[in-house]
Amino acid sequence: MQQQTNVDYRTEPSQYRHWSFEVDGNIARLKLDIAEDGGIRPGYKLKLNSYDLGVDVELHDALNRIRFEHPQVRSVIVTSGKERIFCSGANIFMLGVSSHAWKVNFCKFTNETRNGMEDSSRHDGLKFVAAVNGACAGGGYELALACDDIVLIDDRSSSVSLPEVPLLGVLPGTGGLTRVTDKRHVRHDLADIFCTSVEGVRGQRAVDWRLVDAIAKPAQFAEVVQQRAMALGEGSPRPASAQGIQLARLQREQSPEGLHYRHVSVQIDRSKRSATITVKAPRGEQPGSIEAIENAGAAWWPLAMGRELDDAILHLRTNELDVGTWILRTEGDARAVLAADQSLMAHKDHWLVQQTLGLLRRTFARLDVSSRSLFALIEPGSCFAGMLAELVFCADRAYMLVLPDEPEREPVIELDEFNFGLLPLVNDQSRLQRRFYEESEPLEAARAAVGKPLNGDAAQQLGLVTAALDDIDWEDEIRIAMEERAAMSPDALTGLEANLRFASQENMVTRIFGRLSAWQNWIFNRPNAVGEKGALKLYGTGQKAGFDFNRV
Repeated sequence: MQQQTNVDYRTEPSQYRHWSFEVDGNIARLKLDIAEDGGIRPGYKLKLNSYDLGVDVELHDALNRIRFEHPQVRSVIVTSGKERIFCSGANIFMLGVSSHAWKVNFCKFTNETRNGMEDSSRHDGLKFVAAVNGACAGGGYELALACDDIVLIDDRSSSVSLPEVPLLGVLPGTGGLTRVTDKRHVRHDLADIFCTSVEGVRGQRAVDWRLVDAIAKPAQFAEVVQQRAMALGEGSPRPASAQGIQLARLQREQSPEGLHYRHVSVQIDRSKRSATITVKAPRGEQPGSIEAIENAGAAWWPLAMGRELDDAILHLRTNELDVGTWILRTEGDARAVLAADQSLMAHKDHWLVQQTLGLLRRTFARLDVSSRSLFALIEPGSCFAGMLAELVFCADRAYMLVLPDEPEREPVIELDEFNFGLLPLVNDQSRLQRRFYEESEPLEAARAAVGKPLNGDAAQQLGLVTAALDDIDWEDEIRIAMEERAAMSPDALTGLEANLRFASQENMVTRIFGRLSAWQNWIFNRPNAVGEKGALKLYGTGQKAGFDFNRV
């Protein structure tokens, strides 16, 4: 199956085929009941509650609706609507017929969705309980691992397992190996047994090995899950009686040349294999009070812009594989961006602002882990200020135009508190900390410049841009940089960028992404997995895989 265009990440509960959720007080129940014939691509059936990209698109949407539409929810119970099966993971036949790029991008988005659950737990007090009410394998167990608490039904048959290595010749694709060690602290020799066996571990042994947190007999299972969900949510700061906001479907105009939203536009130049992403400042009077922000709802600029940017990133990553360079631009009034930042800061303890910050944090982090070259261009009319200045620091390179003879047109950068940790990388560093390797002198100089409009010369002196170029050199320098980038190996660039973007500091999330980019990407290309006699290709045929036993 060759990857096709136009996967649409926009959905809503009335369109769900695989997930449902209901809210009862401060607890939501997310139920996975996958429609076998509901695959996002033809050529396979989603048997045994196995999933594909379409299932995770719904999960991503459902999580955002719980975050924004149901602020009273403090705990989410994730369970299955099928008897004796929780989830058997990513559909193996889907993987077997998918292109390499489809498999890797599918794994990355699934990773981000699960990481987002942990992000909400850590920052927003939204807790997750996996109610494993049947067999739980592969990506199904990885979904459970992303939760704060795992309860396994003790029915003498249900188990948890990661059988990818012995069955398919690949690795768990969404953080299973890393969470088993880094999060659950399963002893490495026991983890070795667990990850090389097909049958999995059940009952008390699963608790003893730290693979789950609790077991419960079928008669007590629902009560135990409910009690643990209630206990997890007790300390949550999420409000008990707030009124949520509705997340209306994103509106966009789409053509072969790009996408156009209210606050974000994407222009694709296929001859240069590049896309220009332009983020626009808010226009008109913006809400300042929390009442006005609540009344604006999903139309509030920080939230609306963040949702649009997130959708644009996902669209480009999935549907435009040949577009390898993303040019980041902004336009509009920098004062309006800084005013929006001030409103966010003034009300940062309010649940809606917290959730908006979370969405922005996850969206900007999605840029950081995208395998595309990112170039920021700072030109007249730009508004790289505050939160939008983070786009400069996301970029692999940033070029700024200087116009000493036309100071009234000269673009500037302006920093505020958003540039010092409110929207961190997935490794918990601010982008300026990453930029300067956490060295105190350049960071203090950058902080001293907060509130000052910085032209190209000042920004370059502070180390905030790659180069400040005058108008005589601008077009040629940018053209050469883009042409050189487009001529390089995309595979090498993906590895280069992933290595250079995350410096000094690692955590569980960077290890998950790094191992996906390196090991799983490599294994997905190897004949032992995907060759004519590869384990992934032959699964379900009754034939035995033929391995090349050279260790590489």
